Amino acid sequence: MPRSGARPMESVWDYPRPPELAGDDRRVTVRAGSQVVADTRASLRVLETSHPPVFYVPRGDVRAELLRARPGRTHCEWKGTASYWDVVTDDIVVPGAAWSYEQPLGRYEALRGHLAFYPSALHCTVGGEEVVAQEGDFYGGWITSEIQGPFKGGPGTGGW
Repeated sequence: MPRSGARPMESVWDYPRPPELAGDDRRVTVRAGSQVVADTRASLRVLETSHPPVFYVPRGDVRAELLRARPGRTHCEWKGTASYWDVVTDDIVVPGAAWSYEQPLGRYEALRGHLAFYPSALHCTVGGEEVVAQEGDFYGGWITSEIQGPFKGGPGTGGW
């Protein structure tokens, strides 16, 4: 049952596989220490079975001067090859805190020009609510109060 004034509950087990993209107009903020790294009301969520959503922020709503390209790539069978970014402020460096798909595949073309951030490495909010990081850190999912698990990522969930 939805909470008063809140979004309806979402079970990650109702999300599809392969994943789908969904727009989200809630205010999303990302901070590294006292610095705002990203601030948008135009994010895209990737919704995939057993995973909390990952929020992708349009590059125009990210402070590009705080990003530094990082060596290394990974490959997603659906979205393509991911590039990684360090977040660098005057007083901190957060290695590998963000990723992007510079040449996303097929139905994920909308992710071009967007960045995702690991909530385990940065302070992230959605609609003013603090995000809890998905356990395990590989997937980078954003858990908010309307998202229900159990979630892939923790010990013993690799075969899900």
